[in-house]
Amino acid sequence: MSQSHRPSTERQTAMITGASSGIGEALAHCFAAAHYDVVLVARSADKLKALAQKLTEQHGVATEVMPADLTRPGAPARLQAALQRKRREVDVLVNNAGVMDQGAFLDISMERHQQLIDLNIGSLTAMLACFAPGMVTRGKGRVLNVASVAAFQPIPSLASYAASKAYVLSLSESLAEELRGTGVTVTALCPGITATNMLKQATGANDKLTALPRFLIGEVTDVAAQGFAACMRGDAICVPGAVNRATMIASRATPKWLVRRIGGVLGRRAV
Repeated sequence: MSQSHRPSTERQTAMITGASSGIGEALAHCFAAAHYDVVLVARSADKLKALAQKLTEQHGVATEVMPADLTRPGAPARLQAALQRKRREVDVLVNNAGVMDQGAFLDISMERHQQLIDLNIGSLTAMLACFAPGMVTRGKGRVLNVASVAAFQPIPSLASYAASKAYVLSLSESLAEELRGTGVTVTALCPGITATNMLKQATGANDKLTALPRFLIGEVTDVAAQGFAACMRGDAICVPGAVNRATMIASRATPKWLVRRIGGVLGRRAV
């Protein structure tokens, strides 16, 4: 199930899901650069092995490769059991694994909607249920849940995705308060449009997205660096980028009906 590079050390360990590319891969570099050993989780074993080798060579940290499809029943519990057998504790949990479907809700199959819910919501919740209790017992730990700026408002053409990220944001904020005083912090990273494979796939399916202004697209390394820093500070919410922060503030201050109407106009143009 797993492959290790170098023996474990006394360093703390960060577990990162969806680590094979994009924000997850960039976050893995952030934690390794800060001298965290890393546990890398994603479906692609080959990509994880290549990343693990790079992290070990560049930063001298111990790495653990654990290929897994987190949508399969019991997958998070199996990860937990495998680490317990190795007597590895997770000091930081990064829930980054996620998918996005762009398009009209009725044009997306029921199976695709369910797969998105299973990964973006179900697996993230299960990972928290598996690993957060141990952090509370030890009196220390950090959680970084990757949500999206889409969590702050309904977005036609991204209806299921935005709804799933709203769940992640709400859960993160709730847990940040529930766990206050336990030594465990919970941070929701809410990036805007970011230059990742997810964006490439979306633009490949809808050429209207290629017209997005460059200033609206964040660099993955910047997003990861800001998310890492917020996690280390224990901030409840991190929204990288001035435009995204302004959008978030406006969406929370504007009447819901108006946010919905504006989102409807923009969303219909994108379909």
